Amino acid sequence: MLYLGIDQHARQITISLRDESGDVVQARQVSTQPDKVHAFFQQLTRERLHDGESFVAVLEVCGFNDWLIRMLHEYRCHKVILIQPDERKKCKTDRRDAAALSELLWVNRDRLLQGKPVHGLRQVDIARSTDQENRRLTTLRKDAGQARTRLVNKVRHILRRHNLQWQMPTKKFPTKSGIAWLKQVALPEIDRLEMNHLLADLEQVQGRRQELERVIAQRCGVSAEAVLLSSMPGVGYFTAVALACRVGRVGRFPRAASLASYWGLTPAAATAARALLLQSGKRPPSGPSAKGARFTR
Repeated sequence: MLYLGIDQHARQITISLRDESGDVVQARQVSTQPDKVHAFFQQLTRERLHDGESFVAVLEVCGFNDWLIRMLHEYRCHKVILIQPDERKKCKTDRRDAAALSELLWVNRDRLLQGKPVHGLRQVDIARSTDQENRRLTTLRKDAGQARTRLVNKVRHILRRHNLQWQMPTKKFPTKSGIAWLKQVALPEIDRLEMNHLLADLEQVQGRRQELERVIAQRCGVSAEAVLLSSMPGVGYFTAVALACRVGRVGRFPRAASLASYWGLTPAAATAARALLLQSGKRPPSGPSAKGARFTR
């Protein structure tokens, strides 16, 4: 078994490869251009892996791990371990980071291969492809809702600027009659121009929102967890899919309290810390913690 530490960037990856004894047998940088990175892993499997041998890889989470994780599995990678980076070091280089990752992997190889936690190391669960797609889908739906709210607020601001909000034919907005009235209401030239742009953007955002909701409803029907959640009163397709895809494999939470911590719903201070704060006359935090999955909280 070989142990590979990867420091990933957009233009290149820096690798540090260790053998069973923990010695570094290869350290280099590889361009992320498809032909060059494929050539490197082909050479790695041909020259380093013998008699069905495999390797384990560790890398830090970033916004573009997906393609590299898929590629590692194509080249006889036994397991990919994704970790949350710690605080930035003062003396930091790509080669040092890759060497530190491979050393971390080799030292804790037994626990990491068995899926056990390592003290001081935050492992990130690699979600299934369907869950990753649903996460992006629900994020798009959230962004569309926020964009719609911003546009509505800008429209209302123009009306308040001229004290025209009282003439709106409906209390709620946007509605068909409200939009029709806004298209013909008399406004100064620049405000009229801005209103036309806002209404055009609002129509586009609402169309995008409806399309996303249709796709979310379809995906909710093929997920057993989302179907179960949507059967609860007040839980729609969007909420059900958003919760189900972010929980993922529920077996990765050993206790119910672990799931509460994942959501960030547990108090931020531990019991001993709360006692010390109370003794000093200070009020301990009692609400949700700052960490956790903020999207669904």
